[in-house]
Amino acid sequence: MTATTPAPATFGPLTEADFAQYLDAARGPVPSTDNDPAAPDFTATSGPLSAALLSTYATEWLGADTVRRFRTRCTRPLWPGDTLTCSGYVVQQYVLDGESCVDVTLVGTDQDGRVAVRAWATFVCE
Repeated sequence: MTATTPAPATFGPLTEADFAQYLDAARGPVPSTDNDPAAPDFTATSGPLSAALLSTYATEWLGADTVRRFRTRCTRPLWPGDTLTCSGYVVQQYVLDGESCVDVTLVGTDQDGRVAVRAWATFVCE
């Protein structure tokens, strides 16, 4: 594992299937709305999917087994067709309770450069 900042990663364009797959994994099967005229004809997420994608970026960089703290703030919804570009950088490196740690700041922006999600995390860095 390295604390060297990786290149940004882009997810998407997101599809209806991406939203359904995330919802299915997060809370169980989503009923089909194909035959329901009262069902909305769109899908959006105000944050959980974007936070999950940002955490994927961070754990692919620093390792899922080394997460000590992960905090997010979702600021705008994503829609089908949107992309999310994730990036991050090391804020500080230190030793805590005998473990070498890094604090990182992460951000996910949509295709127009608008911030959709931010995160702050601590990882053990061996």
